[in-house]
Amino acid sequence: MNPTAMLWPMVAHFVLVAALYALLGLRRRQAVQSGKVRPSQWKLRSNGEPEISATVSNNIMNQFELPVLFHVVCLALYVTAGVSWIAVILAWLFVALRYVHAFEHVTSNRPPLRGMIFGAGFLVLVLMWGCFALHLAGLA
Repeated sequence: MNPTAMLWPMVAHFVLVAALYALLGLRRRQAVQSGKVRPSQWKLRSNGEPEISATVSNNIMNQFELPVLFHVVCLALYVTAGVSWIAVILAWLFVALRYVHAFEHVTSNRPPLRGMIFGAGFLVLVLMWGCFALHLAGLA
């Protein structure tokens, strides 16, 4: 297996984050133009951002929490020559779940469903770290 296959899911995750930043800019501009908020309200996170942009802002913060561990394990597998087809499939599954989670968060935003999607992504990430541990132990 080509080890660079492990890097493409990382690129796909970056595309998601970039799209979320673009959406945040669009929604904040709409909020200002509609008079729902003043630009000065974004000096601090706690200044009453409208829900339409707060959900995107919160999701962007989510993209720098659990996914940091995803990027670390991808790079760890890559630099230790531990990339396998199982790890690549798990990486793509994790990224797909991040897309689904982000879509749910910035649209209907139902916390129970979001939580289930997050939990599934966490489980996939645990499996990826398990693959890495098995690789380090010489068992995979």
